[in-house]
Amino acid sequence: MFTSRITARTELKLFGVAYLVYVTARWIAAGELGPATANADWIIELERDLGVGVERSVQQAFSADGVMWLLSNVYLAAQLVVLPASLIWLYRRNKDVYRRLRDTVIATWMISVPIFALFPVAPPRLADMGMNDAVSEQAGVALTGSSTVFYNPLAAVPSLHCGFAFAIGIALAAAVRSPWLKALFLSWGPIVSLTVVATGNHYVFDVAAGIVVSLAGLYVGSKRLSWSRLRPGSSGARRLVPA
Repeated sequence: MFTSRITARTELKLFGVAYLVYVTARWIAAGELGPATANADWIIELERDLGVGVERSVQQAFSADGVMWLLSNVYLAAQLVVLPASLIWLYRRNKDVYRRLRDTVIATWMISVPIFALFPVAPPRLADMGMNDAVSEQAGVALTGSSTVFYNPLAAVPSLHCGFAFAIGIALAAAVRSPWLKALFLSWGPIVSLTVVATGNHYVFDVAAGIVVSLAGLYVGSKRLSWSRLRPGSSGARRLVPA
């Protein structure tokens, strides 16, 4: 008999497999620095034409050691701590919101991989535009050297840091009633967007791309969820069948 009950073991397996596929594919798809720098130059020129090339100004405005240390650690925590912690909390508090965020995250991972492969981009800290690698200088984990074995340093577009931050903020806000908590959770997306730009890891273009790709992930994930509810034997399908 089919059951819609979500078990923790099943969820851990699902995320483990999805994340392994995502990380492996992103690593295999890592591009070369030359084309990635050329793509970065194109983004810089585009932002200059649009008047939104503010990356250096933002980093300079938040260059104080204490502030940059905080932003650098927020950058690391956004994906390594806040994302899994939010999913765990939603799993226990609101299964429906959890399902939507879960499916959005997994779908967004899969959508992003071909973009990383076809459009490698050197982040501002590697694009020779006079920006510091703030995270490597201020946080406990460097983004250079041997750490690049575990991630693709040329996968700047889209910024999943930002896309997921907005998705997390909206999901957490939907799961609480307090107006103050809603406002706090909804501020997470803008905070992470400021962080990724100030630390030299993403362009404004990347932030916008991350939001767009996460919206696509939400759409794909919602379609998968809707289809699963209509599978033979599911509760949704049973409602359509006369007794």
